[in-house]
Amino acid sequence: MQEALAVMAAQTVLYSTPHHSLLPLSFNPTISTTSSASLPLTSSFHGLSLKATTRLYLSSSAFAAPRPLAVVSSATKKAVAVLKGTSNVKGVVTLTQEAEGPTTVNVRVTGLTPGKHGFHLHEFGDTTNGCISTGPHFNPNGLTHGAPEDKVRHAGDLGNIVADASGVAEATIVDNQIALTGPYSVVGRAFVVHELEDDLGKGGHELSLSTGNAGGRLACGVVGLTVL
Repeated sequence: MQEALAVMAAQTVLYSTPHHSLLPLSFNPTISTTSSASLPLTSSFHGLSLKATTRLYLSSSAFAAPRPLAVVSSATKKAVAVLKGTSNVKGVVTLTQEAEGPTTVNVRVTGLTPGKHGFHLHEFGDTTNGCISTGPHFNPNGLTHGAPEDKVRHAGDLGNIVADASGVAEATIVDNQIALTGPYSVVGRAFVVHELEDDLGKGGHELSLSTGNAGGRLACGVVGLTVL
């Protein structure tokens, strides 16, 4: 009898719909739920009925909601401007801002005559006509010209840099109105080094309250973001 059953089993044709229901499914082997189902099997021998049991393994984590992606951004911003002009004056200005704090402006300019030179941020980053096309001082609040420490000043009023006997001026300026982000960002505007000393709006000249009577524009450079 056992030999007859073995022969019948070897000749048995199995039909199952759908086919994939007989396969174990596992998305995460650590947590699973089990369900059992009995499926009829058709035999080529009449009068015999065989049953098989399949187990479907479905992980509860397969239906878990996806986790949101984390976006990481640096709170520190850095920018640079390369100063050039028609004269021998040239230099580099580097700006660094931590979060919403003040911006540190590091300046190094060469080729100057010894003494003080007005140093400002101008409204436009346009040098198609040299430094003239950078426009007036950056002044989003519509105030008159002043010193960097004055309450009434242009945002672009950064005072003077001082060149030594060899014509090199180096300075570090910390300012709250030179931001690298936000609606009044200075990115895309231009720094300008002037021929004369800025009188900080107190010289009594007709240009004192607009330009500080700082004279011509020796070199300029557009502010652009750079890597930290």
